[in-house]
Amino acid sequence: MELFNYKKSSDVLALSASFTDFTYKKHCHEEYAVGVTLRGIQQYHLDGHYQASHQNGVMLFNREQSHDGSSYDKAGIDYVMLYLKPEVVEDILGKKELRFSTPIVYDPQLARSILMLNHAVQSGQDEAKCSELLFSLVHLLSQSEIDTHIPGPLNGLVRKAKEMMFSRFDDILKLDDLCTEFNMSKFQFIREFKSHAGISPYQFFLNCKVEHARQAIENHKDVYSAVAECGFVDLTHLNRHFKRVFGVTAYEYMLQLN
Repeated sequence: MELFNYKKSSDVLALSASFTDFTYKKHCHEEYAVGVTLRGIQQYHLDGHYQASHQNGVMLFNREQSHDGSSYDKAGIDYVMLYLKPEVVEDILGKKELRFSTPIVYDPQLARSILMLNHAVQSGQDEAKCSELLFSLVHLLSQSEIDTHIPGPLNGLVRKAKEMMFSRFDDILKLDDLCTEFNMSKFQFIREFKSHAGISPYQFFLNCKVEHARQAIENHKDVYSAVAECGFVDLTHLNRHFKRVFGVTAYEYMLQLN
């Protein structure tokens, strides 16, 4: 059985999930993602390294950090996750950003803070309450054994390539244009991009389209406008890719937000 419940406040997207056989396709998020494993063992590859979060494990994902995900065994897993907007985190920390150096920690206070905010968002509590809980959580993250730093430059090729892909996600990936920009062969570019980003150019580009579709659904509450805006062939095409990343179809996600 698969259960993915999404709820959104003004600054946080909260997920409560339970599944056995479902497997997340390799993807990344524009937001920070922090969560707690409530039952079972959640396994995933993060930047190519195997991770396993047991009960009460706090999972920490940096922005645009590629990962997949599944249950370790047929017993399945229950967990919660919060997606934190980078601009909100930087506002709370005074223009600093988070950088998680450890992917999984076992910190009861941090787990409790994540669970409190997830519950507040899922139960539709006042925005003021959610904002206070978010403020406390971000400061708790910054005060633990986790790095905070002023944003630094990305690898030049990856930064420029991402900018080019972000500007045209309503179209197909024009790999030839990217190769020409960097004076590389197709396979040189793919190898270089993947070595720094942890994900292939096509996977990253498709992920951009899905992420933007999610934002379009949140803004317009209309899956068909997301299909047109993000260059998907039809709703079935969007739903297929959306489910591999979020566990629900784009249409189901829209219904949960209404």
